[in-house]
Amino acid sequence: MTDLLDSLLGGLALGAVYALVALGFVVIFKASGVLNFAHGSLLLLGGYLVAVLHDDLGFAGALALAVIVTAALAGALDRFLLQRGGHDAHSAHVQTIVTIGVDIVLLTELARRIGGDLLTLGDPWGDAVTELGPVTVADSRLAAIVVSAVVIGGVFALFRFTSWGLSLRAAAEDMEAAALMGVRLGRVRAGAWCLAGALAALAAVFLAAFPAPGLERTTGQIALNAFPAAILGGLASPTGALAGSLVIGLTEALVVGYQSELHVLGEGFGDVAPYAVMLLVLLVRPNGLFGAKGAARV
Repeated sequence: MTDLLDSLLGGLALGAVYALVALGFVVIFKASGVLNFAHGSLLLLGGYLVAVLHDDLGFAGALALAVIVTAALAGALDRFLLQRGGHDAHSAHVQTIVTIGVDIVLLTELARRIGGDLLTLGDPWGDAVTELGPVTVADSRLAAIVVSAVVIGGVFALFRFTSWGLSLRAAAEDMEAAALMGVRLGRVRAGAWCLAGALAALAAVFLAAFPAPGLERTTGQIALNAFPAAILGGLASPTGALAGSLVIGLTEALVVGYQSELHVLGEGFGDVAPYAVMLLVLLVRPNGLFGAKGAARV
């Protein structure tokens, strides 16, 4: 029972962090129809900035600056590179491919800088743990759950109660109609990319925190486990991204926690478990858990 509770808490914390990343995928897709494959390298950039700046600025200052810089870079990539291709569906496909090139460039440079090192981010939790009955849980995991819940609540409030959120929802429903009604698609897109970049930088802190050994050049690849979470929930659904992230996080933690019982599936099954769950769900619900069927006029 203790092992089960430990796996569930770990999965909940991991799912909360994945939700930050998955929301970035979703908000960009809603605003522009683009699948941002550079999201992992943006996350790695945010974590790298915290790692190199926390000695001079302190953890809070380094995190704040990393969030701002990553958000600004993401917004600039969209504004000065991707938006030049237009806002139609065909352009979105081309822009998705462009993000792959952006990812390669960013990842190559960051990997060169990080090398084989493990970078510490100077987070205040360190290796501290808390006893919750029979379960010992890292303080970083509790912080991940609390911080993610607060931030995700703020993002949902942004969607619901701001003019930008209303414009985003209008653009997601019908981009052409939204433009005709006066919605400035360029500003909506730029805001979405900035928000996604900020969420990615924040997620990097918890992906590199204890019990993880630190930030390494492969940390950005871990973030791509949030991609099946976004697909699983429905790529245009923020609520689906949250639900999908929790499912993926719990699945990954349970598979790793019970690896000895699942040895028949192979030692590395935990790495592919998120994608296996995604495929199983999509066989039943091709549009995802919260995805809606689209109507087309012919």
